[in-house]
Amino acid sequence: MSVTAEMDDLAIRPVNRQDGVTLWRQIVGQIQGDIASGTCKPGTRLPTEAELSARFGVNRHTVRRALEELSRDGLVRVEQGRGSFVAEDVLDYNVEARTRFSEWIRRHNKEPSGIIRQLREISADRRVADGLGLRNGSRVVLLERLGFADDRPVSLARHYFPSTRLKGLFQALRVMPRITDALRMVGVDDYLRLQTRVTARLPTQSEAELLRMARNRPVLVTENINVDRAGAIVEFASGCYPTPRVQIVFEP
Repeated sequence: MSVTAEMDDLAIRPVNRQDGVTLWRQIVGQIQGDIASGTCKPGTRLPTEAELSARFGVNRHTVRRALEELSRDGLVRVEQGRGSFVAEDVLDYNVEARTRFSEWIRRHNKEPSGIIRQLREISADRRVADGLGLRNGSRVVLLERLGFADDRPVSLARHYFPSTRLKGLFQALRVMPRITDALRMVGVDDYLRLQTRVTARLPTQSEAELLRMARNRPVLVTENINVDRAGAIVEFASGCYPTPRVQIVFEP
């Protein structure tokens, strides 16, 4: 859909400077009404600040204040370099014994995909070494991947594996980037979640750009330890999830 067509979907009218309600709150109310009525569909890109300024008859600072309020309320999401969009439904990420990215995304009737950002062997720092039960500085395989649900980025994850314990995994991941399949190639037929730790923080500039989110919205950060059926640690993973699109759910 073109920007012009999206603008025509909005029931925009100039704000009333005489009714005692601040101009930015009037703009918030109009856009809220269009979202609630279904005039603005989830995922729709809103007009630019300049275009909204012209349509509402106000300056860009007033429009920016309104968009910030809509973003705080979770009605609008801001993607770095792309603009503002009507927020879609938040995806529940259920932490289970077997949490697999593709299955999680397909459960929401969306198509999973990913971009491998790096695959290399490195020396483990203290955090990674502790997670894998190794000595500090041990060689580990790092796989970093940006995950998508349809065309929306929903995760930025770094997966670490013990190089010595899982011989051949680096080569397996080069030809089979799906972790479950690569582990199976080196003899790990199944693996289970042993521990998950969740924290929240603001994203770095790079994370915000990759996840297409505003720097003032937090990300959820998970640290997972996965083991094989014998209880040996096979993976330590750190995942970063944009709160405008993902919430983490724990169930008994």
